[in-house]
Amino acid sequence: DMLANGTNPPKIMPYLGDCYDALANCKFVDDPETGQKSTKTVNVMVAKDKEQCPLVAPFTMEGEVENYLNQLTEAMQHSLKSLMSDACDSAAMWDQPGGNLPREEWLFKYNCQNGLTTTQIFWTAETTAALEEYELGQEDAVKKYLLLCNDRLNKLIELVLRELSKNDRVKIITLITMDVHSRDVVDKCIVDKIEGPGTFLWQQQLRFYWQESTLDCAIKICDFQTLYFYEWVGNTGRLVITPLTDRCYITLTMALRLFLGGAPAGPAGTGKTETTKDLARAFAIPCYVFNCSDQMNFQTMADIFRGLAQTGAWGCFDEFNRI
Repeated sequence: DMLANGTNPPKIMPYLGDCYDALANCKFVDDPETGQKSTKTVNVMVAKDKEQCPLVAPFTMEGEVENYLNQLTEAMQHSLKSLMSDACDSAAMWDQPGGNLPREEWLFKYNCQNGLTTTQIFWTAETTAALEEYELGQEDAVKKYLLLCNDRLNKLIELVLRELSKNDRVKIITLITMDVHSRDVVDKCIVDKIEGPGTFLWQQQLRFYWQESTLDCAIKICDFQTLYFYEWVGNTGRLVITPLTDRCYITLTMALRLFLGGAPAGPAGTGKTETTKDLARAFAIPCYVFNCSDQMNFQTMADIFRGLAQTGAWGCFDEFNRI
């Protein structure tokens, strides 16, 4: 159906959700010549959870459907990259005395993904700086930063008590979830009296580093490092991070570094699939979940792997032992 209607973009919109993790629809611009909606040019992406994200430049769908969908993916990544750059620039003024945009107001300007990742980038930079100061002999550097973390967290909690739209509420609750974990890590650094940023307690955390020159975001955990993939994940909530989640992250990323696969095992309903999906969301990489059955043969698997290899996406195979 997509190939048959390739020249008529509005007809293929219902199928976007099958091709992308979060993207479900696009808003067509008004055509200035006819005064009606254009059938080729879009300027806003709409997620499955109805969150909207503007494209940096209007995107025109012309030519073969398989070509312009690839170009749409590039336009999506480019838009998220420039929004992230803008978010990082404006986030530098969060706690400045003359700053006119504190964090609890700043987060409404950006979509959930950019707001969350920028928060993680700044938490990484600020915690590293505090640990370095502590290493150089400033005894209360990390304790001061813990007070700042608590202050920011309390402001978000006050925000949740107000009247909010559904999407804003989900976004703020997700931010609170990540903030609580970040605060706990800083607190553990103080309790365990760690020496500096080189210690394992800090190295085992998922850390985000903004690279101004290339507008890339480097992600590091233990010995593993990768770049942020800029796939739009929408306004989905994130998991509460427990010590077990941390261990799963380390195991899965170490497997990636050794070019292996990871296989979390455990009882039903403990969150194996969700943890894998959550790590993919943190990296902003598409993750496709397949429920395996005894009907699957080597050809089915070959087709799936062929697709995953072409897109660079992750595959999560549930109940793998049934095959």
